[in-house]
Amino acid sequence: MKFRNSPFLLVVALAVVVLAGILIRSPRVYADDDDNESKIQVGFKIAPVPLNLDGKNRALVGLGSYIVNAQGDCNGCHSAGPATEFAPGGNPYFGQPTVINQATYLGGGRDFGGYPAPTSPLHIISRNLTPDKTGLPEGGHTFEEFVEIIRTGVDMDHLHPTCTGAPNANCVPFPFDGSRLQIMPWPIYHNMTNHDLRAIYEYLSAIPCVAGEPAPSPRHNDCP
Repeated sequence: MKFRNSPFLLVVALAVVVLAGILIRSPRVYADDDDNESKIQVGFKIAPVPLNLDGKNRALVGLGSYIVNAQGDCNGCHSAGPATEFAPGGNPYFGQPTVINQATYLGGGRDFGGYPAPTSPLHIISRNLTPDKTGLPEGGHTFEEFVEIIRTGVDMDHLHPTCTGAPNANCVPFPFDGSRLQIMPWPIYHNMTNHDLRAIYEYLSAIPCVAGEPAPSPRHNDCP
C-alpha cells in the first residue's frame, strides 16, 4: 500500500515532531539567567558574613541576600559609614578588591548630617538591622512589623517626632511627618512584593548580631 503524499503520513510526521519536543529537556539555567534559582545561588555566593541557617528557609535566605547585597545596597546606609564600611585593604573605591567589614555589617550608625538642613541640630542615624537576643532582626521587630515599616515608613522607635518651630536635637519640623522615617527610601521599597520582603526578613534573621549602643541609640542592640 502506498502512502506517498498521503494525509496519514503528514499526521504521523507532525506527531513525531511534537513527541520529540516533549522529550527534549530544557537547557540548564545558569547564573546569568534572571530567575529565582540563580538569584538564590548568587545570594549565597556574595553574602559577606557567615549565615545561621538553623530553622531558616534556605531559599528565602539566598534570595534575601541577593536583594540586600546585589540590588538594595542596604549596607551602604546601614553600616557605620564609608570610613568603616569596607575592611582594611578592601575598599573598591581605592582600587582594592571589595571586602565588607563584618564588624559593622548592617549594624547601623551612619550619620546623615543635619536634617532637614545641613545646619540643623537633628542628625538622623541609620538603624541597626541585625538580629537581637530574640533572634528577630531590626531591633526585634516581627515580620508583620517589618512589612508595615517598609509599606508605610512608620518609625516604630519614635526617635524623631514632629515639632513646631526650629528643630531641636530630638525632632523634625513641621511639615515633615516625624512619625515616618525621613531618610529610609520606603516610598520606593514599599512597591516590593510580599515574597521579596519575606526573603529580606529571612536573610536579616540569618546574619550575625552586631552589638550596638545603649537605648535610645539607633544602633541599640542586645546580642545573645
